[in-house]
Amino acid sequence: MRATQLARIFLTGVIMKRRHTSNDFYPVNSAELSRKTAIHEAGHAAAIYLGNKQKQLPPVFFQIFIKELNSNFQSTGCLCTSYDSCNHCFTKIEGGRLIHTLPSSFDEAISGFSSIQKQAYQLAYEADIINLLVGPLAEANYVAMRDDEPINPRLVNLNALHYYGGSSDLETINEYLDCLIVDRVQREKKLSELFLAAFNFINDRSNWHAITALADYILADCKNIIECEEIISVLDAHYFIARKSSWC
Repeated sequence: MRATQLARIFLTGVIMKRRHTSNDFYPVNSAELSRKTAIHEAGHAAAIYLGNKQKQLPPVFFQIFIKELNSNFQSTGCLCTSYDSCNHCFTKIEGGRLIHTLPSSFDEAISGFSSIQKQAYQLAYEADIINLLVGPLAEANYVAMRDDEPINPRLVNLNALHYYGGSSDLETINEYLDCLIVDRVQREKKLSELFLAAFNFINDRSNWHAITALADYILADCKNIIECEEIISVLDAHYFIARKSSWC
């Protein structure tokens, strides 16, 4: 599939609606928008598959659905300042969380659990939040590399993720945190911890190699649906290629 055709990517099994306030100060052409979108969604997919696997969490089934750009999209690009109201710049991701339904409170959800069950539930709960964060962080990392700019957790903070497709991700994260922690100070501390974990994920050479490889696969594929098995195959192959080269 040509990059200029990619307008919307839907991941069944991933966990966001992509709403993007552009961080670019120039018109966003369709190829560049497609690339940023593919990196963003590949980040989510890699976190869900590789990240959950690294934490020894259960696998989550998902697929990537691709729709073509509207025929009236101009090659000169989209000039909107917010992608929320723009049909050309909207992606939606549904399902696939480890926590399928958020509880009214975290403590209520784990009441009656054993210590091991409580630890497993909290690990899954926090993994969902990290997986939400990785998408916009992957896009931020791509933009920084494209523009030859430095990136670290201080330069790209949590609020900056609004500029990298993260508005709905952050809304969902707040819903998770509302159930998890009431105290504001403890909540901010936990979110900073999970943000750093997400940043470390995209900063890992093997993970990043897998993310960019999957983004290339998304952009090159001619099908409307990329099956879960294909996604896993791409991520595994390129993750282990990067791991092997680091051993040499």
